[in-house]
Amino acid sequence: MSPRRFIPVLALIGLAWLLLQIRPPQLPVTLGPQQRVATRNGLAGLHTRFVEEAEAWKIKRGMEMAREMGAPWIVEFFPWAYYEKAKGRRDFAGADRMVDHANRQGLTVIARLGFTPEWARPPNSTFTHLDPQHYGAFADFAAAFAAHFEGRIAHFIIWNEPNLQNEWGMRRVDPAAYVELLRVVYPAIKQANPAAVVLAGALAPTTERNRDVALSDLEYLEEMYVALAGSGRPWDALAAHTYGATMPPEAPPAPEAINFRRVELLRAIMLAHGDDSPVYITEAGWNDDMNWVNGVTPAQRIEYTLRALDYAQGQWPWVRCVAFWVFKLPAPARGYRDHFTFVTPSLEPLPIYEEVRRALVP
Repeated sequence: MSPRRFIPVLALIGLAWLLLQIRPPQLPVTLGPQQRVATRNGLAGLHTRFVEEAEAWKIKRGMEMAREMGAPWIVEFFPWAYYEKAKGRRDFAGADRMVDHANRQGLTVIARLGFTPEWARPPNSTFTHLDPQHYGAFADFAAAFAAHFEGRIAHFIIWNEPNLQNEWGMRRVDPAAYVELLRVVYPAIKQANPAAVVLAGALAPTTERNRDVALSDLEYLEEMYVALAGSGRPWDALAAHTYGATMPPEAPPAPEAINFRRVELLRAIMLAHGDDSPVYITEAGWNDDMNWVNGVTPAQRIEYTLRALDYAQGQWPWVRCVAFWVFKLPAPARGYRDHFTFVTPSLEPLPIYEEVRRALVP
């Protein structure tokens, strides 16, 4: 075959390659003007999880949508391993982007801290494993984070659901060890950022009593106070998780029931130990996957969510926020987890978003 016959083919390949190099210019994502949240319920919040979002415009637009829904609070995860990949070498640029967009929209950020980097845990261990030898390293990170965000973040949750073995490094749960972690981290944060509100707990609502699997949030909190042994409390307020499961928000609490008002049982334990500090509900909500054992109908989810906000506003003066899980996922989970969301991964509002917005925005 004559080489000349290849010339048009090569030319087409070259042209195709050139076309692939042509991309539309990337417009800068700016913060925009300062906003404030207009709402009928100052407790309303969302657990956002933008830490897993790669596109800056989605972070900005997502924060705008939280404000437009009438939710003045957000809870965001800030993984230690993401921001200190080597000991002492910290980079908060990704966190800055999320926090600055949230602040510009008038949102109050609650930062959840956790997720151990590989250098601070044993080989072949999970990212939820943090042993006492590295409590100081985590405290150093938390203090640096609190100092860096002074004036931008005032609320910090220490760890997440430590009453579950998978959230405690696949180890037997240990309330006393968690209190010891708080004893190390609390003064470090307060020294770095004296105005910081340090939140403990964030316990998973469960009735399990096999400590190799999980421990009831009620028993775990009781044992946290016992572990203090008369010493000062190394936290300023309690973070709580209170899901409704299949029950309406007004269903009465009971030790063997998982429902929205279970947080009242946690509050009773606090008061029994002379602790009248506030409670921040940092995870809550209902799931509308009707094929899941804990699912409700989409209509029930909307109704229960709105009634829950009304109930908290009218009955719980000790609660500072009710943040619902979860605003969005970074990609479809293709299962029941998708049915906790308020918007799709591409930020298309779901019916629950629209109905909550109508109820909250004046």
